[in-house]
Amino acid sequence: MSEATHPSEPATAGAPSEHAVSLTLSQVIQDYPAPGGGVTRVIGGIDLNFERPGINMLLGPSGSGKSTLLNMMGGVRPLNVKTPTSGSVSIDGQPCHGPHDDAVMVFQRYANRPDLSVYDNIAFPFRFKLWRERVPEKEWRARVEHMLDAVGLADKKALHPAQLSGGQNQRVALARALVLQPRILLMDEPFGALDAQTREEMQHLLIKLYRERPCLIVFVTHDVTEALMLGDRVVVLSTQPANVADDFTIHAPRPRSLDWQRSPEAVELSERILEKLHRVSPGKGSLRVTV
Repeated sequence: MSEATHPSEPATAGAPSEHAVSLTLSQVIQDYPAPGGGVTRVIGGIDLNFERPGINMLLGPSGSGKSTLLNMMGGVRPLNVKTPTSGSVSIDGQPCHGPHDDAVMVFQRYANRPDLSVYDNIAFPFRFKLWRERVPEKEWRARVEHMLDAVGLADKKALHPAQLSGGQNQRVALARALVLQPRILLMDEPFGALDAQTREEMQHLLIKLYRERPCLIVFVTHDVTEALMLGDRVVVLSTQPANVADDFTIHAPRPRSLDWQRSPEAVELSERILEKLHRVSPGKGSLRVTV
């Protein structure tokens, strides 16, 4: 594991012990049927372990299997395909064979219900018996109101998704995930379709919400700058069949300013990550570096 040292404590320091959680992938292989017969190996025997709250960036070129890995962690299983083909995914040491109550996913497509208000979209999980039985109505309503304030949409709670911007809709999706107070938050390029300014605003919002209630976040991106600005850890994947090419730890406190981004430490780390990516995936996929 590579490490970017910094005199400050890691951003996860002081996280409450009651949020302790582990997510482990052991020798995970994923094959899919190939057109014309045979199989295509997408994941090539990955070992990964996340042991505590923190923001873990999963970085690699497009098509490297990042989303496939994230779906495995979230228990999303495609029809008629054994997932994983071999190996295991476990949460707190227990095998995960499907959706897990402690793991919530946020996607680039925010999937808000167009017929529901902002309030009702955030409260949507509590329509299901599982969550109604776990969380009393008075508590979940208080959580929804808190999340509306936290994501800056309290004055828009009666509006519908069509009346919101893309960034506001993504705030609704993030609030809907966090209202469940998950121990694991899985994010699949959630800000990738947003303009640069809105993407930066959402990154700062995520940091604020994480500080309020730390959890284990795995965040898929192909943006090196986003990985550096958000992550406690940056896991670099090779192209298919994906393997872990390198694993970097960042101790710089968040939020990370533009001055830090231009510091010798950050520039050197960015260059090391880019060099690793180009070495393991020459001319394949796409990467982004924002300035």
